[in-house]
Amino acid sequence: MQSIMLFNSLSFALFLPVVFAVYWLLRRSLRWQNLFVLTASYFFYGCWDWRFLLLIAFTSGCSWLSGILMDGRRQRRDKVVMWTNIAINLTILGLFKYYDFFARSFADLFLGGRSDALLLHLVLPVGISFYTFQALSYSIDVYRGTIKPTRDVVAFFAYVSFFPQLVAGPIERASSLLPQFERSRRFDYALAVDGLRQMLWGFFKKLIVADGCAVYVDQVYADPSLYGGATLIVAAVLFSFQIYGDFSGYSDIAIGCSKLFGIRLRRNFNVPYFSRDIAEFWRRWHISLTSWFRDYLYIPLGGSRVSRLRVVLNTMIIFLVSGFWHGANWTFLAWGFFHALLFMPLILLGRNRRFRDTVAAERRLPSWGEVGRMLLTFVLATVGWVIFRSPSLSFTGHYFAGMVRGGQFLSPTNGDFPFLIPALLILLVVEWCNRDQEHEFCRQPHRRWLRWLCYMSVIFIILAYMQTSEMPFIYFQF
Repeated sequence: MQSIMLFNSLSFALFLPVVFAVYWLLRRSLRWQNLFVLTASYFFYGCWDWRFLLLIAFTSGCSWLSGILMDGRRQRRDKVVMWTNIAINLTILGLFKYYDFFARSFADLFLGGRSDALLLHLVLPVGISFYTFQALSYSIDVYRGTIKPTRDVVAFFAYVSFFPQLVAGPIERASSLLPQFERSRRFDYALAVDGLRQMLWGFFKKLIVADGCAVYVDQVYADPSLYGGATLIVAAVLFSFQIYGDFSGYSDIAIGCSKLFGIRLRRNFNVPYFSRDIAEFWRRWHISLTSWFRDYLYIPLGGSRVSRLRVVLNTMIIFLVSGFWHGANWTFLAWGFFHALLFMPLILLGRNRRFRDTVAAERRLPSWGEVGRMLLTFVLATVGWVIFRSPSLSFTGHYFAGMVRGGQFLSPTNGDFPFLIPALLILLVVEWCNRDQEHEFCRQPHRRWLRWLCYMSVIFIILAYMQTSEMPFIYFQF
């Protein structure tokens, strides 16, 4: 068993150029190119634990076979095949991710906490939630007739396991990604350059913003009772930036890396901390997961075309399931419930679709009203992140109680904390200036020397202030 091949590791820095070079050398043969992508992706995943390659292969095989067995007419047989595939894949996901949680909860309620005999202690496969949902969407879309089943098993396996987004998304749809593996791809220099630019910004968000915040956040969360309210508030705010920099940074690296191979992935984050209410926040945060639940759970439940009470119930279900998707812990359910409560007034007043445009569109600066709404949304999201970050609900209660406690602000004993403030300012300024672009590092000066000055400045900051130890991405645990 080896460690995960992190994007921010030397092993990936060696892996990517080799894969890139061989991939384009095979450009004359689509099948060999796809087979190489599949091999490289399985090698990438196998660096964590080769035994779980059997699991992802089984998930891929079941979903591919389900498409072959359906004819798209939505007859009884098709429904049986689809639900069988869903049941198999969700059973696997539930066994690895949730069995011990439910067994432990059952033991706490009925066996006095004696759960040792019930627990399986299974290792959670990295990225299982992501590739399972990606495989399921194919089977459902084939049943709905949205896409036609593919007989190209290599292309399908490559679609499920494509290494840039394999372990932490974005969660791709077969209707978007699979056709890209079924047609020839040509090297696009402009797309590749844009991909490198997006990767650079992703590394800045991960290595400088997220990892820099993590030093302070981890220290405070290790024992909040040692710190005053001001310190706990600062740690909560920094965790908001940590999880954003970490997860959106991964998405930027994954999307940018895919562009090197002529593959386009969907956007996963769209400057969520510039949202003007919590509904807009969820349209901009983890977009691929939010839209997955909307299309495959919320709309089948009736969506917003039912009574107001059913809409409220459907919304509650979506947020609770979304919270539980993140992990087997009551804190994730509480986090989902908290956001559902924030969402309810917007649903009941019919204002959940109010902000669908870009904030301060065609203006350099927002109005004071927009500033106030963005700050309020950020504060509410930060409160939610305290629940999300807590190991238990009792810890959450103690942390919130500590936030109103007196005491002086304490800076961390390690790390380069003073640099975090300018780093966060750089993040906010750059993303504000690119809030209407395809990604947050898209718009650059027209003069070449100014562009390269921007690139080299970011590279210098990364090399000068990045943490010396490799820090895994937060969403690898989901």
